[in-house]
Amino acid sequence: MQTHVLEIDSVRKSFSGKLVVSDVWLKIETGEIVGLLGRNGSGKSTLLKIISGNLRGEQQHLRIDGKLTSDAKNRIAYLNQDNFVPKQFSVKKAMLLSLGDDQVEAFCDDEMTRSILDRKISELSTGQRRYFEIRLLLFHPADFVLLDEPYNGLSPTLIEEVNALIRSRSKSKAIIVTDHNYRNIIDVSTRLVLMKEGTTHHLSNKSGLVEKGYLNEGML
Repeated sequence: MQTHVLEIDSVRKSFSGKLVVSDVWLKIETGEIVGLLGRNGSGKSTLLKIISGNLRGEQQHLRIDGKLTSDAKNRIAYLNQDNFVPKQFSVKKAMLLSLGDDQVEAFCDDEMTRSILDRKISELSTGQRRYFEIRLLLFHPADFVLLDEPYNGLSPTLIEEVNALIRSRSKSKAIIVTDHNYRNIIDVSTRLVLMKEGTTHHLSNKSGLVEKGYLNEGML
């Protein structure tokens, strides 16, 4: 299996004159699950949008496999906080449009997925729809997957299913995941990065979340 590397640095982004992201450096490679944590407004979602190409920074340098690129959308799958599959689609149509023929059988090897195959997206519950969309992106041929608030609307059982899937798919992908529920992020990640005041802090272990003031003593 080939290892792929994504690196972004010198990121700068402002909104209405307020600097939101500055002096960011982040690197991830195949096999890693990077947990991106930070308080609301720390720049997590903005950074993921810039990496995915859905937002341009005033300054940014993105490299994939060592080569500088300005457009890597075909290499990156991005789950934002909103649903992206149109409600009028059937589950089967969304699946067939998103995946290669060689991925369909493996994608359907899942109890939840099989139970909704004959339904429309509009008929799914919030948790079922979120789970389906996460699964679509993790089976997408992209080398890098960015998950922004993936656990929103999921039951504890589905959260466990999602984390198991993230671990499994990380064998062939590099995954960045961010969520307000820090326990889920700590549980699934192989490495933690904290965003604070618009910049990244690379942590050697989870106790760094306390040392940097993100968590209080006793919260781990």
